[in-house]
Amino acid sequence: MEIQKAYFFRVPPEVFYGIGAAEKVGELAKPFGRRALIVTDPGVSRAGVVDEIKTRLRSSEIETEVFHKVEPNPSVETVEKGLKAFEDFGGEFIVAVGGGSPMDVGKAVATLSTNGGRITDYEGVGKVEKPALPVIAIPTTAGTGSEVTINLVITDRPKKHKFPVIDKNIAARIAIVDPVMTLSLPPQVTASTGLDALTHAIESYTCTITHPVSEVLALEGVRLMGAYLRQAVANGKNLEARDKVMTGCLMASMAFSNTRLGNVHAASTPLGGFFDVPHGIANAILLPYVMEFNVFGDPKKFAHIAEALGEDIYGLTELEAAYKAPQAIKKLSRDVGIPKTLREVGVKEEGIEDMAKEAMTSGNILVNPRATKIEDIINLYRSAF
Repeated sequence: MEIQKAYFFRVPPEVFYGIGAAEKVGELAKPFGRRALIVTDPGVSRAGVVDEIKTRLRSSEIETEVFHKVEPNPSVETVEKGLKAFEDFGGEFIVAVGGGSPMDVGKAVATLSTNGGRITDYEGVGKVEKPALPVIAIPTTAGTGSEVTINLVITDRPKKHKFPVIDKNIAARIAIVDPVMTLSLPPQVTASTGLDALTHAIESYTCTITHPVSEVLALEGVRLMGAYLRQAVANGKNLEARDKVMTGCLMASMAFSNTRLGNVHAASTPLGGFFDVPHGIANAILLPYVMEFNVFGDPKKFAHIAEALGEDIYGLTELEAAYKAPQAIKKLSRDVGIPKTLREVGVKEEGIEDMAKEAMTSGNILVNPRATKIEDIINLYRSAF
């Protein structure tokens, strides 16, 4: 009998999930103070979502200021501008509203508020000594999962380098996860963020440091997103589809925050640093190529993924069934309008070798289900190019 090795499982924030959950933000924020900086991006701000959050906070006698200058692949400079806005306002806590970028910037500002220095000082794992100030994270996409992870990712633009900060001390205190917040999300953003979440689920499920709890969450995340993402893209007002995709994203995020990922994330991060490719798009383009490479590493799990994605694997060998998984991802990506190649999103072929060198420094390479050399990453980029 195989005995399961010891493992930790953590979900640092409290999670408040449900239709209309965001309406409770004022009530949930009361213990954290009376002055909140809302961190968001221009698109979310224009959509009117932030106005609703401000109203709810003010009804609980919480003063607000809005920092809405967060860009995709947010920079070190943006974090510093956010920190100045927080200090000038005299903020006591942060409400981060948006996709992964605003949530990462909000967590970074909260981290620097208690630990000092620059966010570059904390690159890597376990370098944040003091708990960050409270952050309430309210996602408006079903994608990055930053609301429940101990990760944030920032870009050092002069160095063309995206880097992670990973520490339990940077996690949000409360995640308010409300599918209603995604109803105004455009189809292309729904698609790319959904594929990002699906990548989290697949890579968490297949990496070499999974455990039973993460595997159950990840595989159910695959099933939900595979079944409902097309519907959410086709009709953004379909609340059932939004709910199922958001649930799948939450499950995937809890899973990968307790494990790691794999070659998709190792290779997608330099695409953001070198060519400013949005993270979800980068993951979506690379995912089927990495899956094809990884099938030999764990064919049983890839067969499970194929089945979870709705593929008929009856009568197939395990390896035949496993190869159905990347085929299913290609069909899903095509159906929701994901670009097919890296060339289409502005990547230049001359950057491939430098990106591959940076990808090989990622810890995700070490837990990928198939051992990986730099030549493999170069070939991956060229296949996707």
